Amino acid sequence: MRPAYLTAARALQLGREAALLGNHRVATQEYQDALDLLRTLPPERTRDTLLAHAHLAMYQTLAPARTLALDDRDEAQEHLHLGISYARSTRDPLARAIAEECLSGLDVVM
Repeated sequence: MRPAYLTAARALQLGREAALLGNHRVATQEYQDALDLLRTLPPERTRDTLLAHAHLAMYQTLAPARTLALDDRDEAQEHLHLGISYARSTRDPLARAIAEECLSGLDVVM
């Protein structure tokens, strides 16, 4: 299972790099690759922590786009919801900090 975690972490890293360069299409594809892989693994803390980071990264990439269609906005909100849920359950400090940052512009408290 460790190679799967490394592969997912690498996809997450590549997604973040692409997002920083403004290539949102590549970023979302990398995040989706990580999510698809992680969902095939049995539940455990490492998987759930990576899921929190991947969902929150996907939200951060999708949410700022002002031209999002309604379905895309719903998708972004779903990633936020799942990311917060995983961040809470794993108690990963970095995931929780990212979740709180995502919520800072919303009228919601973690």
